[in-house]
Amino acid sequence: MLLGKMLCVFVLLGFSLTSGKLAGGASSSPSCKFPAIYNFGDSNSDTGAHSAVFVQIPAPYGETFFKKPSKRLSDGRVIIDIIAEKLGVPYLSAYLDSLGTNFRQGANFATAGSSILPGFFSPFDLGVQISQFSQFKSRTTELYNNVSSSGEASHDCVIPKPDDFLKALYVFDIGQNDLTLGFQNMTPPQVVATFPNILNRFTQAVQVRYTYTHLVFHKNPLWDFMEKEKSLFCRNSCPKNLFVLSILQQLYGEGARSFWIHNTGPLGCIPLMALPVELRNVTLDPIGCVGFMNDVAQEFNQQLKEAVTQLRTQLPQAKLTYVDVYAAKFALISDAKNQGFAPSLEYCCGTFSPVFVMCGTSVQVNGTTFNGTACSDPSNRIIWDGIHYTEAANLWVASRILNGSFSDPPVPISGACP
Repeated sequence: MLLGKMLCVFVLLGFSLTSGKLAGGASSSPSCKFPAIYNFGDSNSDTGAHSAVFVQIPAPYGETFFKKPSKRLSDGRVIIDIIAEKLGVPYLSAYLDSLGTNFRQGANFATAGSSILPGFFSPFDLGVQISQFSQFKSRTTELYNNVSSSGEASHDCVIPKPDDFLKALYVFDIGQNDLTLGFQNMTPPQVVATFPNILNRFTQAVQVRYTYTHLVFHKNPLWDFMEKEKSLFCRNSCPKNLFVLSILQQLYGEGARSFWIHNTGPLGCIPLMALPVELRNVTLDPIGCVGFMNDVAQEFNQQLKEAVTQLRTQLPQAKLTYVDVYAAKFALISDAKNQGFAPSLEYCCGTFSPVFVMCGTSVQVNGTTFNGTACSDPSNRIIWDGIHYTEAANLWVASRILNGSFSDPPVPISGACP
């Protein structure tokens, strides 16, 4: 009984948070009826992991929509929040956040600073996030079944129904940090040369070791799938204690079928990427972007798109939707004035010159205090803190990508299921 009381309570707050409206796009009644969303990514979609593990994100972050710090690196909602609204799902709780969480309709594994490859800014690279998901699925399934067998009501649990993992939407928005760190110590050709390794990590080379005993006697659902589809997972022979899975193949083996994959945005238009380069006498393009950085980002995106195309042949029962976030964001940045925004270099919170001050912090120089305060109207700025987008920009981009205009295949998110 205690287990049921702890795990099965009504959490009305989580459901009330979906009251925000998304301008434009498709109907609010998605045809796929995704019961849950599982998100993997970095600071662009972190909804609480960084605050839970490292340090609380301070005011004025969150001021526009939540009216207080919201564990997000924006003044309001990020794109994964808008996706949740569109699909009628509560905002996602961070997997790493232990307080006030509701995982009934999904979880967010994204963590600020994360990358596809390990060993970068964050210890929670994509491989770790996928491992966290696997553990989450296994543990919540066991707990849910225990609660159900005890005779207690299961409809009000704050953990997911086991059947919902198959019908959920799996969202990816990661890769930006792999490129930005490369720009710090490599030439553009050297950065491009790392792409096969990055994408190999994403689609081909995650090694997950399961012993025969673990798979069979613990009734792991991966076993039956792997036995039927050995050619997808094994290199050369195929020993029973080693299966080589890609990240998406691992999720596919866990039952995931609907994938919504964002490419990386125009990195050369991010102020804290462009402004330091300008100081080194590198000429910015007419809209204030570093051309070679955007060229590298586009090359990465092309290779990512090709990798997704190849995965479609390997995962025939899945629906993999490649989303050109780069094109949507660049369309906004290049037409900022006509869309009611200031140029992207004019970010809202914090300063770059004459003193660099991060948003929400203060710096003392020669006895003078400089504060990283916010502009008076974030709704006309594209970039919030020099790196991350404002809620207004996120809403603009989301209204374009969620209706299928920038997707391959060209389907709205409400139709991104097999």
